[in-house]
Amino acid sequence: MVDVISREDLKRGMADGSIVLVDVREPAEFAAGHIPGSLLLPLSDFRVDSLPAATPGQRIVFSCRSGQRTLKALAMAQAQGRGDITAHYAGSMLDWVAAGEPVEV
Repeated sequence: MVDVISREDLKRGMADGSIVLVDVREPAEFAAGHIPGSLLLPLSDFRVDSLPAATPGQRIVFSCRSGQRTLKALAMAQAQGRGDITAHYAGSMLDWVAAGEPVEV
């Protein structure tokens, strides 16, 4: 199961604390610019035990550059027992930057 999160839903969720955004790009990509408030967990070093614990009222959402690696991360997380993780920001950084949203370096 995959839930697609829109940019507006992501912004609202991050603002109210209901979304924890996990960026699965590589460290150099993250350092070059990322969505403010996102956490880095590179897909190349992905370990489910490195993900934040699920807390009531929060959901983990994955992002990357274009939305492809997020699907891989979702599959890996679910295969490793994290059935609570079902969402990704499909547009990821390409959508975020195209919309003129702020980027943190």
